[in-house]
Amino acid sequence: MKWSQAITDYQHYLKIERGLSNNSIENYSYDIRKLISYLENNSITTSPTVIDNEIIKQFIYTISKEINPRSQARLISGLRNFFDYLVFENYRKTNPLDLIESPKIGRKLPDTLSIGDIDLLISAIDLSYQYNGVNLGERNRAIIETLYSCGLRVSELIELKLSDLFFEEGFIKVTGKGDKQRFVPIGETTQRFINIWKDIRNHIGVQSGSKDILFLNYKGKKLTRAMIFTIIKKLVEKSGLKKTVSPHTFRHSFATHLLENGADLRAIQMMLGHESITTTEVYMHVDRTHLSDVLNKFHPRK
Repeated sequence: MKWSQAITDYQHYLKIERGLSNNSIENYSYDIRKLISYLENNSITTSPTVIDNEIIKQFIYTISKEINPRSQARLISGLRNFFDYLVFENYRKTNPLDLIESPKIGRKLPDTLSIGDIDLLISAIDLSYQYNGVNLGERNRAIIETLYSCGLRVSELIELKLSDLFFEEGFIKVTGKGDKQRFVPIGETTQRFINIWKDIRNHIGVQSGSKDILFLNYKGKKLTRAMIFTIIKKLVEKSGLKKTVSPHTFRHSFATHLLENGADLRAIQMMLGHESITTTEVYMHVDRTHLSDVLNKFHPRK
């Protein structure tokens, strides 16, 4: 079995059987290509069905000099999943990563913005900014408000559709990882900013394929992930905020602020679309002072 065929079959499995997004599938494939590149650079001739533990260990030892422990752990996990698939399909009898341990890494806490930081960023948006006659300032405010107020992933934001807006009920329908859908509450303030953008959007010549997409560029096409990162980067620079901010920072801030104000962890899990509550539990470590306050306020033997 050739590496190219193994990757193609694995990608098909990830798409059909596990329902992963194209972005997640590409990340898994990248791990395998890293291994293939190492084999080619070192003139090692082998196949995915016969490669052994020793070659894998040599690869990981070499790559550990180039990447940090967290990236190394992710790489090992990705390769382990790939070879688990080959074992499952009876292409091989054992997984060559079974005896390889991932490096010990500390739990990385999410970066967050304060409410003051959020207000600073939003106030820095030039609402009069236009390009080719399209008011993109109002669009950008609606984007930032939606990211923060609904806790969306950037991929969920750019795929948000007009038909996903249920403002009378106070919800939006979000399509998350693996095409799983959930309903997320949306506040009146965010609804108002989206409606302002919708009025502007109605005067754009929307291109085919983007007719139902909410957030568009001035050409009437769906925004890319890179464009959202660029919008935020420029906004941070303009505001003078001395923090590293990405679209995911707003999602972390959404969850953290809900927890700090007494929201139930299960409710936060549902709004974020986390499959496991253990993923959501990372926010329990963000503000230990808040947790102490909760104990002192609510426990009968404080």
